Amino acid sequence: MIGQIAGLLIEKNPPHILVDCNGVGYELDVPMSTLYNLPELGSKVSLLTHFVVREDAQLLYGFGSTAERSAFRELIKVSGIGPRTALAVLSGMSVIELSQAITLQEASRLQRIPGIGKKTAERLLLELKGKLGADIGVASKAGNASADIMNALSALGYNDKEILLALKAVPADSSISEGIKLALKALSKA
Repeated sequence: MIGQIAGLLIEKNPPHILVDCNGVGYELDVPMSTLYNLPELGSKVSLLTHFVVREDAQLLYGFGSTAERSAFRELIKVSGIGPRTALAVLSGMSVIELSQAITLQEASRLQRIPGIGKKTAERLLLELKGKLGADIGVASKAGNASADIMNALSALGYNDKEILLALKAVPADSSISEGIKLALKALSKA
């Protein structure tokens, strides 16, 4: 299995890119979130990958972060969701937004993505609940106070849904102690 590709970015043709690895060009399909963060053509690039072998094709998908690849892998495990639909989901919303939509059970947010209807959105919410919830959202926010605030609220006995609602009241630049105070204040009003 191919787990990572590193080389020169030689072509961008959304959603496809071409990466030259020592004279061998690898074609990858990437979500738009990864595509937007790629460097200029001719620059070095390193992407995590997921390799799919089918009867009629061998496909390679690239991701800019571990959280994106993990979300993609969970999405394709859902009945009726293939790699193309999973890429559409990750192109339509960030991993954090997807995690929040699943934790808060918001089918309407998923239905805004082209190709996702009411039944598919409900199936995603049902099958991904607990698998792609706040954990991936926390992993994506590594380095800021949100993860510590979430852990503190969790230790106090609040569930994922309550925590995510409370975090909406906390500005991104808040310190951990100030964030916890603001989140608790928001929870007390709910």
